Amino acid sequence: MTERFDCFYCRENLQGKKHAKKDDKPVCVRCFDKLCANTCAECRKPIGADAKELTHKNRHWHEGCFRCAKCYKPLANESFAAKDDGKIMCGKCGDRDGSSRCQGCYKVITPGSKNVEYKHKVWHEECFICFECKQPIRSQSFLTKGDDMYCTACHEKKFAKHCARCKEAISSGGITYQDQPWHSECFVCNTCKKPLAGARFTAHEDQFYCVNCYKADVAKKCSGCQNPITGFGRGTNVVNYEDKTWHEYCFNCKKCSLSMAHKRFVINGNDIYCSDCAKKL
Repeated sequence: MTERFDCFYCRENLQGKKHAKKDDKPVCVRCFDKLCANTCAECRKPIGADAKELTHKNRHWHEGCFRCAKCYKPLANESFAAKDDGKIMCGKCGDRDGSSRCQGCYKVITPGSKNVEYKHKVWHEECFICFECKQPIRSQSFLTKGDDMYCTACHEKKFAKHCARCKEAISSGGITYQDQPWHSECFVCNTCKKPLAGARFTAHEDQFYCVNCYKADVAKKCSGCQNPITGFGRGTNVVNYEDKTWHEYCFNCKKCSLSMAHKRFVINGNDIYCSDCAKKL
């Protein structure tokens, strides 16, 4: 005895009869059309067991209903675009209806064409050009001024500051000293070439020196202690007399050690004396 093959819903024997399946269960055509058929997104009628059904993103159509919402071209075997509002369109109508437009020529940017996006705007690759030289920037780096784009070379030529030492454009970074711009790599010690950005330094005759090189090669020597007078720390204040220079704290009476800064003093050879001690010499 053969096993019965019945409709899942009405129990009609389906042996040798046309039927459909729903969730792997056999269903007669009548029950399928009544209970299981998907509703066509276009005509809103059931898609029966005898109809050819097309599905896209959980939506269903009769084959004849799956057509462009604008030109009504059948799309069962064509490429199409699904819009956010649910409309299905052929490629041509979809491009016209909702595609982005180039900010340069204002023509539609077709899907798949080369384009450049910047700050939520889009250009044809050949329309994304330098404001100055009018050459396409494509994938090269660029800089902006207001709403205009410039290739690196034109931006440097038109807007960039120029280094006080090498006179070349400063495209990024750099430092400013006494209202003049410098490349960081150009702002170095004149002697040892150590970078001075962020370090203590001093200027002498339009040249810059780190503290160590200034002490060793440039700074005058104190006539009292013979150490360099750098202008840093305790050595900020100095005393000059004729061709000699002292740290202020070294400018003392040779005999009583009284500070002679801002006071009358007597020079005897290389030594300094207060008036009272000078009388006793």
